[in-house]
Amino acid sequence: MATQDGGEGAIMDTEPIPKEAEALGDNAEKAEAEATSHTDAGNATTQDSSISNGEDADDEQEKVDLKIIWNKNKYDLKIAVDSTGAKLKERIHALTGLPPAMQKVMYKGLLPEDKTLRDIKVTNGAKIMVVGSTINDVLAVNTPKEVIQQEVKAEENKKEPLCRQKQHRKVLDKGKPEDIMPAIKGAKERLPTVPLSGMYNKSGGKVRLTFKLEQDQLWIGTKERTEKVPMGSIKNVLSEPIEGHEDYHMMAFQLGPTEASQYWVYWVPAQFVDAIKDTVLGKWQYF
Repeated sequence: MATQDGGEGAIMDTEPIPKEAEALGDNAEKAEAEATSHTDAGNATTQDSSISNGEDADDEQEKVDLKIIWNKNKYDLKIAVDSTGAKLKERIHALTGLPPAMQKVMYKGLLPEDKTLRDIKVTNGAKIMVVGSTINDVLAVNTPKEVIQQEVKAEENKKEPLCRQKQHRKVLDKGKPEDIMPAIKGAKERLPTVPLSGMYNKSGGKVRLTFKLEQDQLWIGTKERTEKVPMGSIKNVLSEPIEGHEDYHMMAFQLGPTEASQYWVYWVPAQFVDAIKDTVLGKWQYF
C-alpha cells in the first residue's frame, strides 16, 4: 500500500478478536485462579496438619493408669509418668473439684509436688489416696487449725524449753530406749512403710505410731490398747529436739482445744518429724 508522501510502507491491520476466543481466555484465567486456590488450600491443610501433630506430642509420652481414691469415691486417671506431683494435683482437681491447695496426696507417704511420678516409682495401677476438704468445709470449722497453732506457738515462746520441764524430765531421764529406731540429725525423710516404734509416751510406757493413710487415721499403739485417731481431729503437732540428743525429738499431738489434750511421744527420730507434721496436718491447713 502507498503512503500519502508517495513512499511504500507496511501497515498492520487490526482485526477484531472473535467472541469464542475471548471466552476461552476468560476460562483459562479462571482455571488458573482455581488451581492457585487449590494449591494454597492444600498448603494450608498441610500446615494445619503439621501444627496438630505438634500439639498431640503429649499423647506419645509413657503413661500410667492410676486409681484415685477420695472421700470414699474412686476415679480412674491416666497420666504421663514424667508428670510432677503438682501436675497430678491439677488433674485430681479436674476429677474431684478439690483445689490443689486443699489436697493431701498420699503414695507411700505424702507425695512431693516437685518430683515426677517416675522419680517416686509410681507404678501402673497404683492407688493414690487423696485427703482434703473443700473450702466450704474448711470455712465451716469454728476454730481454724492455723489459729490454734499460732496460739500454741506463742505460748511456747513464753516458757522454758520443753525438755527441761519437770513433767517431761521424768520420762527423758529414763534415757534413750534400747530398741528405738536409728535417727539422722538434720535429715528429712518420708515416712517409713513400717510403724514408728520403740518410743515412750508420757507415762513412760512404750508406744508406736502407725499412719493409716487410706483411712486418714493415726493409730497410737501401746501394750494395753491402740487408739485410732482421725487425722482431721488433730489440731496441732508440736515438736522440739531433745537437749543432748538433737537427733531425736519429743512430739505432742493435740487431740483437743487445750494443752491438756496433748498426747506426748518421746524419742521420735528427727528425720521423720517434718513428714509426720505434713501427713497429719497437710499443707491445705494454711489455705
